[in-house]
Amino acid sequence: MMGDNILKLPLAAAGAMTERPISVAIVAMGGQGGGVLSGWIVQLAENAGWVAQSTSVPGVAQRTGATIYYVEMMPPAGGRAPILAQMPTPGDVDIVLASEFMEAGRSILRGIVTPERTTLIASDHRSLAISEKSAPGEGIADSGAVIDAIGVAARQRIVFDMDELATRNGSVISSAMFGALAGSGALPFERGAYHAVIRQDGKGVAASLKTFDAAFERAANPVLPAVEAAAPAMPGAGGGPSSAADPRAARLLSLLRTSLPEGAWPMAWAGLRKVVDYQDERYGDEYLEILTRLHEVDRQAGGRTRGYDFTLAAAKYVANAMTYDDVIRVADLKTRPGRRSRIEREVGVGPQQVLTTTEFMHPRMEEIAGLLPMGFARWLKRRNALYAWLDRRVNKGRRVRTYSPVWFLALHTLGGMRWLRRRSLRHAEEMAHRDTWLDCACDLVRKDYALGVEVLKCRRLIKGYSDTHARGLSKFDTVVAEIRRLAHRDDAADWARRLRETAIKDGEGGDLDGLIRTIRSFC
Repeated sequence: MMGDNILKLPLAAAGAMTERPISVAIVAMGGQGGGVLSGWIVQLAENAGWVAQSTSVPGVAQRTGATIYYVEMMPPAGGRAPILAQMPTPGDVDIVLASEFMEAGRSILRGIVTPERTTLIASDHRSLAISEKSAPGEGIADSGAVIDAIGVAARQRIVFDMDELATRNGSVISSAMFGALAGSGALPFERGAYHAVIRQDGKGVAASLKTFDAAFERAANPVLPAVEAAAPAMPGAGGGPSSAADPRAARLLSLLRTSLPEGAWPMAWAGLRKVVDYQDERYGDEYLEILTRLHEVDRQAGGRTRGYDFTLAAAKYVANAMTYDDVIRVADLKTRPGRRSRIEREVGVGPQQVLTTTEFMHPRMEEIAGLLPMGFARWLKRRNALYAWLDRRVNKGRRVRTYSPVWFLALHTLGGMRWLRRRSLRHAEEMAHRDTWLDCACDLVRKDYALGVEVLKCRRLIKGYSDTHARGLSKFDTVVAEIRRLAHRDDAADWARRLRETAIKDGEGGDLDGLIRTIRSFC
C-alpha cells in the first residue's frame, strides 16, 4: 500500500470555489458509511447557512457495486437558492472521497478526478473482490497503476490507511474520511464545525471524534513514510494490538533494521507482524533468523546490484510459508474481537435487528491428526483401520452458528491452542517443506540469480487448507521439480515464470500438464 501520500494546498484555495457550487463525490461500498458521510457533509454546510443537497446512485454488484454519493453546496446568492446538480460531471468535481483504494482508481477512470480541480482523499486499504479472494496463488489486483495515476491525476491528494486508523480508534471509516476532509482544507469550514456535526449525530460520538481528530492530524500534518507508520503496531501473541513502542516490538524492529537492507524493511516488518500474530514473539525471532541467513546468501550472489530482490521476495514468501492455515488459525480468526462488529457493519445491521452467523465447516481426519503431537499422530496414521474409523466420524460437513455460546466457546478454545502447534505433525511437515524449498532457492540463486527469485515466488501456489492446500502443494512440487530440471538453461528463469503463472491459472485458462509436455519436447 502507499502509506502516507499527502500533498497539501492552503485553506485559502477553498474560498475561491464558493463563487460556484462546491461539488463532492463519495465512492463507498456497502457498510462503509458513505451515506452517513454524505449526511454529515450536508449538515456541515447547512449549519453554516449554506444550501446543500445530496444524491446517490447505488451499485448492483460487488466490484461495480460501489455507491456514488454526490453532494453540492453553495451559499445563497442575493437571497435566492442556487440550482444544484444531481450527478457528478467529469472534469467538474472539486473533492472525491474514496473509501477503498481501487475505487480511487475507478474514480480516476470515470474522469471525476482531474489535476486542475480535484482534491482526492482516499484510503489505501483494499476490500478484495470475490474473484481476487478465490483465485489460485496471488489473485489480488495490482495497485501500482492506481498509485502512479494518483500522483498525476489529482490537484491535491491525501492517501493513507483510514480503515486501520478507524479500527484502531474504535470507529468506522466514515469518521476517518470526515477528519481527512477537514484536515485537507478543501472546504472553508473550521474544525469545530465538523465536531458539532458529529455531536449532532449522537451515535458513537466519543469514538467518532477520536477517529476524526486522528485523521485530521494525519491529513493536516504530512509525515514521511516510515516502517512504523506504514504498518500498524506489532500484535501480541494473543492477537491484540500493542504499542509500536512496546519493548518486544522495539527489539524485533531493531533486529530487523540491523540485519536487512533498508529496501526490505517495509515488507519484512509486515511479514514479522504476520508471524508474531500467528504464533508468538519467538516465532518472529525465527523468521528474522531465516531472513538474515537468506540475505547473506543474496549478498554473496551479488544481490546488491539487483536491489536485493531475493531478500525482498523472501521477506514476503517466508512469512506466508510460516503462517500456513490450520484448524487453530481458522478458529482463531473466526473468534477475533471485532469480527462480529465488522460483519454487522458490512451487512448493515440496524439497532432493532439481530444477526446470526452460520458457517459451513468440513474438517477431515487429516486436519485433526495434523494438530496432534508428531509422534502420536504418526502412530495413529499407521493404524489404518482405526484411522479410517475416526475419519468416518470426523469427515462430515457441519453448519456452525459461530456466535452461539457452545460453538463460540469451542472455537475460542481451539483458537487459543497455538501452544500445541509447534509440537504438531502438521508443523513438522510444513517446516520441513519450507526448508527444502529455501535450500532449493539458495542453491539456484548462486548459479542464476533471477531463477532463485522465481523459485521463491512459487510459494504463491500454496494457500488455504484441506483440499485447497493439497492441490496447491501438488502444483508447487510439480513446478519446482520441473524448474530443477530446466536449471541448466540460460532462459530457465523465463520458463520458471511461465510454469508458475500457468499453474496459478490451471483449469481457468492454464494447462500446466500441456506446458510441461511442450517443454520436455525440446529439452
